[in-house]
Amino acid sequence: DSSSEKCDFETDLCRTFPELNLKPGWIRRNGRSGLGPPYSDHTGNDTAYFLSWTSEMGSSSATLRSHAFLPTENEHICQIEFYYWIGQINATLMVGLREHPENTIKNIWQDSGKRQNQWIANMITINSTEKYEV
Repeated sequence: DSSSEKCDFETDLCRTFPELNLKPGWIRRNGRSGLGPPYSDHTGNDTAYFLSWTSEMGSSSATLRSHAFLPTENEHICQIEFYYWIGQINATLMVGLREHPENTIKNIWQDSGKRQNQWIANMITINSTEKYEV
């Protein structure tokens, strides 16, 4: 639809994750960075950029927070499609939802890395009439 946004991290962080520079451990990189797998993005392109985090950066967890989404009276369903890669045993990737004015984060999806070292496509549907962050 007309309100869709695409973020591929090729030139910047889009406006999806404005606080990335405040979140230790997350970096924007590509497969040629010399930091180990993945050595390409989900299409096999080794020069394409993606976001990456490793626990070797000194912390056992890290958060990315999106900008605030503002549902309208006509559109309050949002689909977020993304690709992810889990390269560590016992690692868990979670997606949380924080609706305003609430300050609690509700876990709406997670994967514990059973399919390790491969790109996996996923889509999450959010139905909210409140302003929210992911």
